[in-house]
Amino acid sequence: MPLSPGQIQVVDEQTAAYIAELFRAFSDPTRVRLISAMVSGEQSVGALAQAIQLSESAVSHQLRVLRQLRLVRARKAGRQVFYSLLDEHVRDLYLRGLEHVLDS
Repeated sequence: MPLSPGQIQVVDEQTAAYIAELFRAFSDPTRVRLISAMVSGEQSVGALAQAIQLSESAVSHQLRVLRQLRLVRARKAGRQVFYSLLDEHVRDLYLRGLEHVLDS
């Protein structure tokens, strides 16, 4: 909804806390690299670990954080777990951040 000139719109505390938590996920370079690796689609934990050159246990830990923040989803196939970005919003946030950094 458009604001009239001089009108200030402030989000409530709960919404502000969730947005801050969302951006906290992007404050860690490892998590950003994991998100970047999933922009192209679903990846196994092993493929993600290899892509960012980190141990599978370290990657799993960071993926758990991203899952708790509702940025990625997991799918189990046998003993393997595959991760993907939760939705296009996450992809767009990452791509907008990347565009901002590269254009600066």
